[in-house]
Amino acid sequence: PWATVLTCADSRVPPELIFGGLNPGELFVCRNAGNTADIATLGTIEYGGEHLGSPLIVVMGHERCGAVKAACEVAEKGTKLPGFIGPMVDAILPAAKAEMGKEGDFVANVVRENAKRTADKIGTESEIVKHLVDEGKVKIVYAVYDLDTGVVDFIG
Repeated sequence: PWATVLTCADSRVPPELIFGGLNPGELFVCRNAGNTADIATLGTIEYGGEHLGSPLIVVMGHERCGAVKAACEVAEKGTKLPGFIGPMVDAILPAAKAEMGKEGDFVANVVRENAKRTADKIGTESEIVKHLVDEGKVKIVYAVYDLDTGVVDFIG
């Protein structure tokens, strides 16, 4: 695969279609609500880089993300979320807390910050990915997908 893509589970964000109707095997895809990097996701990304030779890791958030909205509500109002949704959203809370009170749309700001923090986490917490980046074999970037225009804004 030419890229490993970590994006949201939201059905409006299909990376195989967003990046041009690619053939099977061209992307290695990880998806979960809020595009966070838990243990299973980090292991999957490591496998993509180490064993499949994927040279690019893309962390792609998207506008109006429900998981990010939930994290914003927890940060602002202290909302308690049921079941495993609460712990899932906990991974996004640092981004929400960092963006509280800043200019612009709170949810949009957190979508961007969450993608950045997730990309940073992949590059620092995974020794395998860090080694591949240091050797120049892998690059990590983050982006936000616009649901209305279909444009992917690569930020970092």
